[in-house]
Amino acid sequence: MSEYTPKTISILNTSAPFGQPNAKDALDVALIMGTYEQTTHLFFQGDGVWQLVTHQQPESIQVKDFLKTFSAFEFYDLENIYVCKQSLVERNLSENFHIENVQVLEKSDFSIKLTSSDVILRF
Repeated sequence: MSEYTPKTISILNTSAPFGQPNAKDALDVALIMGTYEQTTHLFFQGDGVWQLVTHQQPESIQVKDFLKTFSAFEFYDLENIYVCKQSLVERNLSENFHIENVQVLEKSDFSIKLTSSDVILRF
């Protein structure tokens, strides 16, 4: 009988946080995977990097601030968080995030890390 080998799941966040439901959906999937102790990595690229920017004010556009939930990542063992440095540079953003343990990777390293996963879910 063969032994079960758990799959590594990567969630690729490419959407800005409040323009469409993709960012919230990605967060929900990540928390569900964490609940089931599934090895999950979070990647932020393109407009997805806006999800990590500090001092956002979604209430000014009458939207609930779901980004506060990111602070729960450690309780769900979501510790593998990667950001594409080129995406930050293109948007003139600093590496000042509202959560800790974020690793900023050069584009090539980001791609290598992402493609090493068994499953990639893009939001």
